[in-house]
Amino acid sequence: MRNINSIHNKGITLIELMITIAIAAVLISLAAPNLTASIQNNRMSAQVNELHAALNVARSEAVKRNDNVSVCRSSNGTSCTGNWEDGWLVFVDADSDGSVDVGDDILRVQGALNGSGDLAFSETYVTFINNGLASVGSSSAFTLCDARGASDAKGLLIGTSGRPRIAIDSDDNGIVEDSSGTDLVCPS
Repeated sequence: MRNINSIHNKGITLIELMITIAIAAVLISLAAPNLTASIQNNRMSAQVNELHAALNVARSEAVKRNDNVSVCRSSNGTSCTGNWEDGWLVFVDADSDGSVDVGDDILRVQGALNGSGDLAFSETYVTFINNGLASVGSSSAFTLCDARGASDAKGLLIGTSGRPRIAIDSDDNGIVEDSSGTDLVCPS
């Protein structure tokens, strides 16, 4: 026969549960801002990587096809219109005019950026010629910003050599620079 007094209660009390929930709430509230920043950083990195891939595809296709291949901003996926954050096209551009003409093959379409990012570039298009060189200035830079501003901006540099590269913060001031060492500025 069992002694009723020897049976131990294996549950938790209401006070223990409330203390556990309070500690969990404090930990979640401390982690939430870091999680938000991490999500924003990952989103921007993915967006810059998508553009980087599109520019690399355009460059390699220009060499492979021995023809001009352009990347232009596109809001509709069929013509060169809109803003860079609306999306872009990679297409064979036989006449190097930066617009999709009859007979130009569209090689890749990228839709609008997810989130609230602004993508700025001084040109409406970039053309790569058959040897991989680009038709842009020597310090052209794509700048991707969100509401946090220039301190969290991402940059993609493309020079006349045609090789795109991710911008870095070489002077450790918290803002990435273009190829001439000038801090990238977010569009207003």
